[in-house]
Amino acid sequence: MKRIADSRKIFGITQETNLSDLKIIYRNLVKEWHPDKFSETDALRQEAESKSQAIINAYHFLVSISPETHALNAERYAQTTADCLIEDFVWKGHALKITFQDGSTYEYLGVPHSLYTKLINSSTLARFVRRHIVGGSFTYRNISKNSAIKL
Repeated sequence: MKRIADSRKIFGITQETNLSDLKIIYRNLVKEWHPDKFSETDALRQEAESKSQAIINAYHFLVSISPETHALNAERYAQTTADCLIEDFVWKGHALKITFQDGSTYEYLGVPHSLYTKLINSSTLARFVRRHIVGGSFTYRNISKNSAIKL
């Protein structure tokens, strides 16, 4: 959850800020810290490059976890988590990444190690994930999408 707080701090926003307000703040910050505003000999150019990258990463992260984004993708998320088997999962630093067989990968934030241990020891992996991870109150985001090519 530190990542969420750090991302919000970059923009100076609260949890209640909607996506349209975030987008306006994002555009203003990108304009302010764009590296092209500084000459190559300017000492601030290096800082602007790192700050610009941090702004872009924080924006994409906050958009991916926003309730508005979740609402737009709710049907696909429900279908994936209900119908698809789990292909792989990885837990690292309170973040659990679950890859489903349709190619979607979701990252669940704030998952404690104790729950991950129960997941590993579960005899019915998909059922455990649906009940305790998907059905839980974890902040999640889609970090990769199905890239099926239609011919």
